[in-house]
Amino acid sequence: RLKWGVFATTVLLLIVASAVLAPVLAPHDPLAVNIRARLVPPVWMEGGSTEHPLGTDPVGRDLLSRIVWGGRVSLEVGVCAVLISATIGVLAGLCAGYFTGVADAVISTVVNVMLTFPFVLLALAVIAVLGPSLPNMIVVLGVTDWPLYTRVIRAETLVIREHEFITAGRALGMSHLRLMFGQILPNLVSVIVVIATLQVARVIILESFLSFLGLGVQPPTPAWGNML
Repeated sequence: RLKWGVFATTVLLLIVASAVLAPVLAPHDPLAVNIRARLVPPVWMEGGSTEHPLGTDPVGRDLLSRIVWGGRVSLEVGVCAVLISATIGVLAGLCAGYFTGVADAVISTVVNVMLTFPFVLLALAVIAVLGPSLPNMIVVLGVTDWPLYTRVIRAETLVIREHEFITAGRALGMSHLRLMFGQILPNLVSVIVVIATLQVARVIILESFLSFLGLGVQPPTPAWGNML
């Protein structure tokens, strides 16, 4: 019934499939330089060639092949960074919302500090120390995004911990870990999935931004950011 949702899902699956099947779909080696074919226009423009449907870059590399292979980098960065940030954020949010008191105060203070610190400055500082590379960029994006999960999970946990089934679990002698991960966490899965889905798209944009500044994926590795 959700026709636009089905259309969007289809487009997303096509992008994922093209990245996964890059070795099969890419018509050329994305790193192969051919000076004689430099700056070939797209096939629909005058001077275009069917051999390079989207044209070539200033050193003759096929742009279609680089876009397909670059999608692999963006998806890898998006998924891995979200896994890191979701793990940190969910654990911190559970602890803050379940234990409250000192734990809540400390975690909330750290979250507030992280949210007020500009992302660009943090990325510049960390990458300047560690050096620009794909793993370092994934770590930076993962570490800087966890406060969003923490704030939402903390608020939801504060509500769930007052429900009758949690009180019953305490009366039955359940441990804190069992209550947190066996009773509260399953009720937060839908919230976590929604946040993670939105954050994957945001992280992909940030990856392009950092690569554009020369702080992310380094040439000649194809990535959407450094191609821009």
